[in-house]
Amino acid sequence: MYVTSDQLGGGAVKREPGIEVVSPSYGMYTWPCAPVLAQYVWHHRRAFANRTVLEIGAGTALPGIVAAKCGAQVILSDSGQLPKCLRNCQVSCQANGLAGSVAVIGLTWGVFTPELLHLGPVDVILGSDCFYDPSVFEDILVTVSYLLEHNPGAHFIFSYQERASDWSLEHLLHKWNLSCTQLPLLNFDADTTNIAESNLPGSHTIHVFQITRTSTT
Repeated sequence: MYVTSDQLGGGAVKREPGIEVVSPSYGMYTWPCAPVLAQYVWHHRRAFANRTVLEIGAGTALPGIVAAKCGAQVILSDSGQLPKCLRNCQVSCQANGLAGSVAVIGLTWGVFTPELLHLGPVDVILGSDCFYDPSVFEDILVTVSYLLEHNPGAHFIFSYQERASDWSLEHLLHKWNLSCTQLPLLNFDADTTNIAESNLPGSHTIHVFQITRTSTT
């Protein structure tokens, strides 16, 4: 199943008051999608134990930190062009007693750097609110497609916040041989405006999806 405009950005967009500004400092904040994806990880914590997890666009890295606390071998990544974001990941690890046990690397979406090409096997890719701007959609999916092609059986779990009614991944998923399914929030106790006593995600409309390689057989 592909993510259509009805799924990715359709329906009533619920926002808290204020103007959202997307800038190079985007990754320095914990956004509403993060606790939703972290809740997914916590709910499936037994499945994450002893798995290798890569979080892309990690920023403050809440989902990846939770995965590490659940026993996963975690690699946090953010753009190699944004050293402050990479430092932010390292600070999050230190604050959670994970310094030295969680790797932090620079992975720039859509760029085939040595860090990407030499990355070891991964089981799960996580992404929290990576699809915040249509200009980066294909770069993300190029990187994800490469990782899934080189890691048969792996999958990409991402949380998405509705921001516009006309955003769609459908044509890009088809182009890069990917399939997408929606994961109902009810299935992992995230169908609420309050998770773990956090005021995030608040009144935002957030979804969680899973992307896998499309079978060619």
